[in-house]
Amino acid sequence: MPKIKTKRAAAKRFSTTGTGKLKRNKAYKSHILTKKTTKRKRNLRKAAMTDATNVKNMKKVLPYC
Repeated sequence: MPKIKTKRAAAKRFSTTGTGKLKRNKAYKSHILTKKTTKRKRNLRKAAMTDATNVKNMKKVLPYC
């Protein structure tokens, strides 16, 4: 059976933790930041775990991560 190619766009955005969960960065932090509060921007800096509903699809896209 041939190897499966990794989707490079997804590989740049997601990383695997030691326990096998997928870590991602939060959205809405790139522009139009003046109207967002400091607290909101600070919370957007923190990494988040990928939701359980998306994990099955993400494992297909990232077979070796």
